Amino acid sequence: MNAVSSISQIAGLMADPKRSAMLWALIDGTPRPTDELAMITGLTSSSACAHLSLLSSAGLLRLEARGRKRYFRLATPQVGAAVEALASVQLGSDAIQRPAPLQMPMSMRRARRCGEHLGGELASELYHRLVAAGWLEGYEGRLMVTEQGRRQLASIGVYIDALAPQQQRGCVICHCSEWSDQGPHLGGSLGQALLKLFLQSGWIRESEGTRALQISAEGVQQINRIARVEALQVG
Repeated sequence: MNAVSSISQIAGLMADPKRSAMLWALIDGTPRPTDELAMITGLTSSSACAHLSLLSSAGLLRLEARGRKRYFRLATPQVGAAVEALASVQLGSDAIQRPAPLQMPMSMRRARRCGEHLGGELASELYHRLVAAGWLEGYEGRLMVTEQGRRQLASIGVYIDALAPQQQRGCVICHCSEWSDQGPHLGGSLGQALLKLFLQSGWIRESEGTRALQISAEGVQQINRIARVEALQVG
């Protein structure tokens, strides 16, 4: 199947509001039974089954039989990423009536994978601290690591020169705003390096089948200490 045909078929399946609602209800990776998805979307059980069958046949959902109940989950992380990307697109015409913005499930709001870097409220808070502390400077599309930032990041084991030696000095980060309601966060090599550090330190843990990330109590403390303006001023 070529790319154009694939996009057309997937878009056609997602165009139905009830099927879109089902996909969004499964965005956190938690399997849900048919009757729950029917209730969420306001469908009868038979209608919900018909929609779920279409999504499963297309490879967007995966069926899990548990006794007499049928549970559904997103087939792959790529499906979740595609659904999130579509949900985050803002239509440009003021003449178009915009629906209320979709809310990220609570299990994914605090911390989740956004591609290869950290997303969610935790990442947004860290981004703003790095800017406020003077570790980063520039504008949203092209941020730079300052000399102070290089020293401070090296102290926690993140070495800027090792991240992208072929790039212009310091240009190893980018601004990511996957979800405007949670604010921007770091992408690029620096964003990836920080997520790797958090995972290796055991501060954050991944769960199979979902992009939601679990934060340990120590992780909350350690990540919140990074680029704290008060601590830098005292020192």
